Amino acid sequence: MGEQTTTTFPQEIIDQYEGLGLDLPALFSAGHLGERMGLRIVEAAPERVVGTLPVEGNTQPYGLLHGGASAVLAETLGSVGSMLHGGPHKIAVGVDLNCTHHRAARSGLVTGVATPVHRGRSTATYEIVISDEEGRRVCTARLTCLLREVEVPAAANASAAG
Repeated sequence: MGEQTTTTFPQEIIDQYEGLGLDLPALFSAGHLGERMGLRIVEAAPERVVGTLPVEGNTQPYGLLHGGASAVLAETLGSVGSMLHGGPHKIAVGVDLNCTHHRAARSGLVTGVATPVHRGRSTATYEIVISDEEGRRVCTARLTCLLREVEVPAAANASAAG
């Protein structure tokens, strides 16, 4: 569904994950669902995550961008921001998603921008604004993620220590 883009990460994020044996773009991607929908993450940092989604192929029967497609874009961007905030020893699990649809999109790309509302030790909340190519707001969403501790694989611990 189009060209591949590379996600831009700030240097401090690259440094934080270096030596853990993780593929940063794959870890902070849209996953299989996002791939099928053509979702692309363009920029990813705890302070701001930007992604795009084509309207074509993600419409409901009236030819409008499906509200569920906006929800997928919003949850993906907010989750990536939450995961980056949590760092390599936490995973983000979405616990609440709210979407308000303001206007229809019939063609082109929509762009979502996720910015933090709250970044704590155990939860993170992001506001996601989705706009059309003319800059008109299509959807406003809010995602809250629970941040859960995870163990870093032993191989990653050994390489980080040495």
